[in-house]
Amino acid sequence: MDRRRLLKFLLLNVFVSACVTGTILFWYDRNERATSSAPAFAPQTQLEAGAANPEANASPNGEIQIVSVVGADNLGAEVVILRYLGEGQVDLSNWQLKDENGNLFLFPAISLVKEGAVQIHTAAGTNTVVDLYWNLSAPVWKSGETASLYDASGNLIVTYKVP
Repeated sequence: MDRRRLLKFLLLNVFVSACVTGTILFWYDRNERATSSAPAFAPQTQLEAGAANPEANASPNGEIQIVSVVGADNLGAEVVILRYLGEGQVDLSNWQLKDENGNLFLFPAISLVKEGAVQIHTAAGTNTVVDLYWNLSAPVWKSGETASLYDASGNLIVTYKVP
């Protein structure tokens, strides 16, 4: 094989590698990076036995935040991240997360401690202490839509406009 032909193959290889790497980094940035910028979850959330975004709005007392809605309109990537900033712990049992179209997520028996957070995935999965699953077969969130969190008594706690 002559050098000229080898050089063409090497340049083609560099171009294809750059395109693949760029695509993977774009996908990672779009779907994963926002969840990793949230605080560490594991030591700060607990599931009871038996059971920094400018768009974020804190609750009136500043204790519960919807930190982010990640991956809107992509079932596999859609995640709502809640964080508790108050003292002690808060029981989220029977709280509701709603969108503007009437989709409703009812929280199981779960408590958050100070600086604790939980992720609510739209897709199907098995609940853990840091990840809850809505078990839907279609995406819920759309850009521009408002996510609303209600306590067990039906009081609006916090809203968040999906970017």
